[in-house]
Parts: sequence; C-alpha cells; structure tokens
Amino acid sequence: MKRYGSVIQVKPEKLAEYKRLHAAVWPGVLKMISDCNIRNYSIYYKDGYLFSYYEYEGNDYEADMAKMAADPETQRWWEVCEPCQQPLETRAPGEWWASMEEVFHLR
Repeated sequence: MKRYGSVIQVKPEKLAEYKRLHAAVWPGVLKMISDCNIRNYSIYYKDGYLFSYYEYEGNDYEADMAKMAADPETQRWWEVCEPCQQPLETRAPGEWWASMEEVFHLR
C-alpha cells in the first residue's frame, strides 16, 4: 500500500458548488475509484486549498490511473469539477493536483 497526498486551490466563488458536488459523488465515479484500487480517499478544505489523501493498494498504479482516465463517467465528473479548481503554479508538468511529499507518518 502506498499513500498519496495532493493539493489544489479551489476558486472562492466555486467552493459551495464543489462541496455540493462532493456531497453526492456519482455512484459510477465511486465504483471506478474503488475498481482502481484506491482506498481511504478523503478531500479536506482549508483557506482556499483542497488537500487530497488516499491509499493505493494495487500493483500497477499507472495502469489503474489510465483506466480511470479512460472511463467516460469519470471524464464527465472531472469536467464538472475542474472549473471549480485552480491548479498550483508549482505543480509538476502533467499534474492537475500537485503531488505532495510525505514528511511524517505514524502507523
């Protein structure tokens, strides 16, 4: 199992919409997340930033992320969520949410 943390800004005028969307995530999107071996997925909000945490329990992260990205319902979900988000300028090439470095973990 590998832990992932990432961060993105949320547009202030879109925060209520983002929260509304995530109060009722589409069942097909939730199933795809699970089918792609993601567990314990959470998104937190603070001062204009969204922090995402999840655990990956599969054997081929790249293949599972490609499977998710190819899913039509997930693509539609991203289309409604992305206008709410503002990526960090410091993100790596190809990232939407910026990956975070884990600096501490207690098990």
